[in-house]
Amino acid sequence: MPPPLSSSTTIKRIHREIADLKKEDLGNITLAPSDDNLFNWEATIPGPEGSVYEGGLFHVEINLARDYPFSAPKVTFRTRIYHMNINDRGNICIDILKHNWSPALSLFKVILSLSSLLTDPNPKDPLVPPIATEYIRNRTQHDRTARQWTELYAHPTPPAAPAKGKGKAKATASLTPGSRAGSTGAGSTRTEAITIDDSDDEVNIVTRSRAGAKRKRERAQGGGGGADEVEVVSAPPARRRRAAWTPAADVIVIED
Repeated sequence: MPPPLSSSTTIKRIHREIADLKKEDLGNITLAPSDDNLFNWEATIPGPEGSVYEGGLFHVEINLARDYPFSAPKVTFRTRIYHMNINDRGNICIDILKHNWSPALSLFKVILSLSSLLTDPNPKDPLVPPIATEYIRNRTQHDRTARQWTELYAHPTPPAAPAKGKGKAKATASLTPGSRAGSTGAGSTRTEAITIDDSDDEVNIVTRSRAGAKRKRERAQGGGGGADEVEVVSAPPARRRRAAWTPAADVIVIED
């Protein structure tokens, strides 16, 4: 809702700026009023390429006065930034938001000026003098700190990486004391973890056991001078089991 006593001129001007924005090439900049209040705007400014703020995304809040555009908008950085013309509360020192404001300016031009301010700060009119002094006397340290703040406060959150591999399936089952062989008596507890090789080659266990068995042939000399062949097939090795069982749960871990 508009502030009290806002004029029709102000409302018309805001609607005109909204229409003009649809014709502008904003690039990666976003600028729009909030859903429920035409006098509250939000903007995002990406750190200019080649600047110490490159890679960052800076959120800006804009509040319009009831007599806008005859009064300058109040613009505040909501993302922390290491900048001599922007303090830790997000207040900005730039001439077009003070004595050089003109009704001929627009919110779009204000945001473009702020983007330029990130590339070319103004040490002659600093809002944070220590940063301006560092910028002049120790530019390397200034730039290092500005990049660190950008990394810390202005980097968009990366999406969560998907889990790799098939993962491990776990199953639990309730047991009562003494219900499994190998328990150490009533009231005793152990935890049993059974590792099973879940290979696709074991689809047909009979085929695998026969194919993987070692074959030996031995010749036995018979009384009649002939030779009988005896085929000995060794069984596949038994699966390994690690056992430690608890009466409360039986955990089965299947490894790919």
